[in-house]
Amino acid sequence: MVRVSNGIITILNFLTLIIGICALGLSLWFYIKVESPCERTLRLPLLAVGNALMVVSMAALLGSCCRISFFMWLYLITLFVLIVGLTAFTVFAIVVTNNGIGHALSGTAVQGQKVGDYSKWLQNHVIDAENWEKIKSCLVDVKLCERIEGGKDEEFYKQKLSHIQSGCCKPPNYCGLQFQNATTWTMPEKGPASPDPDCKTWSNDPARLCLDCGSCKNAVLENIKSEWRMVAIINSCILVLVAIIYSIGCCALRNNQSHGYTKYSNYYA
Repeated sequence: MVRVSNGIITILNFLTLIIGICALGLSLWFYIKVESPCERTLRLPLLAVGNALMVVSMAALLGSCCRISFFMWLYLITLFVLIVGLTAFTVFAIVVTNNGIGHALSGTAVQGQKVGDYSKWLQNHVIDAENWEKIKSCLVDVKLCERIEGGKDEEFYKQKLSHIQSGCCKPPNYCGLQFQNATTWTMPEKGPASPDPDCKTWSNDPARLCLDCGSCKNAVLENIKSEWRMVAIINSCILVLVAIIYSIGCCALRNNQSHGYTKYSNYYA
């Protein structure tokens, strides 16, 4: 089993090396081809992940194939740091998304959800002026609201809109605005049915719509909270896998040290 560990580490890190090369290639493609400011934000993360995977994989391959204990130590230290980092991020994600957990959404709209139902960290890092402008540009860039179909009100209301589409692409239902088409609503002569600021924030401009509405910010926060919970679950699974790989790496290191000692003894014999 001890000698098999070197082979397992070699196979695993050959695969991660290929993944790292693909990540670097994708990052290069984003630099050359992509002009969208939203998608351009993926360039640096992909570049960092690709380089990290390549360096760590090369260290593991040198440690397992060439039986160089120094590189295997480097690999194990990196895995240990990764385990600590994954644990810390998983706990952080659970804490950040736990505030207001009892306020479950019901129905198709998200207007009942308030910004205060979310953690201060999420509020400060999502709906502050600078970050919200970036989020809005991404929502426009991916043509979130243009995907909504329905030239007639019957067709429109039959659609199952996502929380973000419901909060960002249409005025809140309680405003009483009159439907014209999927992204055009007219204000009644008497004004909105509710004094809620979102009713006056709505604009028929395709670049604005309800992107500055509180309902849109609530929907984005809810989406982030749901995704981070999923990330926490995935991180937990990855954590178990990395811990197993770390154990196999320890076996490979002992195998290297044992091999070196035997070789050293035979040399003097």
